[in-house]
Amino acid sequence: MKPKLLLLHGALGSTAYFKPLMDVLDEHYELYTLNFSGHGDKPASPAGFSIAVFAEEVSDYLNQNNLEKINIFGYSMGGYVAVYLAHQHPEKVSKIFTLGTKWDWNPESSMLEAQMLQPEIILKKVPQWAKSLEKLHGKSWPELMQKTAQMMLEMGTNPPLSAAEFEQIQTPILLTIGDKDQMVSIDETRHMTHILPHAQCIVHKEIPHSIEQMDAAFLAQSIHNFF
Repeated sequence: MKPKLLLLHGALGSTAYFKPLMDVLDEHYELYTLNFSGHGDKPASPAGFSIAVFAEEVSDYLNQNNLEKINIFGYSMGGYVAVYLAHQHPEKVSKIFTLGTKWDWNPESSMLEAQMLQPEIILKKVPQWAKSLEKLHGKSWPELMQKTAQMMLEMGTNPPLSAAEFEQIQTPILLTIGDKDQMVSIDETRHMTHILPHAQCIVHKEIPHSIEQMDAAFLAQSIHNFF
C-alpha cells in the first residue's frame, strides 16, 4: 500500500500548480490535495480568509476522506497552514515538508508583501500574470488578491502562531528554501529550526520561489527522501 501524502498550495495558487509534481509522485504515493476557499474553483468561505480558516478546511478535508494521520507537503503559504494544523490538531499530522514558506511576519515585512498585490497595477505592469490568475481563479482574482494582501497585513500585526506556540509543536518538520528565493530569506528559514523543536533546514541551490519554475523530478526526490 502506498503511503498517503497531502499537498497544500500557496497564496494565489491552486492545485493546478501541483500537476507536474503529482505526475512524478503518483508512482510512490496516494496523493491528496485541495483548493483553499477563494482559490481555484472553491468559493470564498463565510468563516473568513486566514491561515486559521484554511487549516480548519484541511482538517475537515482529512475527516471527509477518512485520513487519520498524514504526511504533508506545503508550498509557501501551504507550509504555514500545515504547521498551524500541526499545532491545532497534532493527532492529524505525521510529518511536514515545507518549501519557500515565509515565517517572519511583522508590520514592515507584511507591508512590503502586500504592496506587491495591487490588482490595478498588476493589470497594467504584469498583464501576463493577470491572465494567469484569471485562468486559475476566474474573474474574481482581483478580490482574491485584495483578500490575500489584507491577510498578510493582519499576519504582520498579529501572526497566526507566536514563538511560544511554535515551540509546542512536536511534529517532525523539514524546512526547505531555494537560494534564489526573493520572497523568503534563508536566515528566517534557518531561524525556525531554533524555534520548532523537531525541525531541520535544507537550502537548495539555484532554486527560485516559484514552484512552477522548479524541476518536478528534483522536488519529488527531495520529498521522497524526507518521507
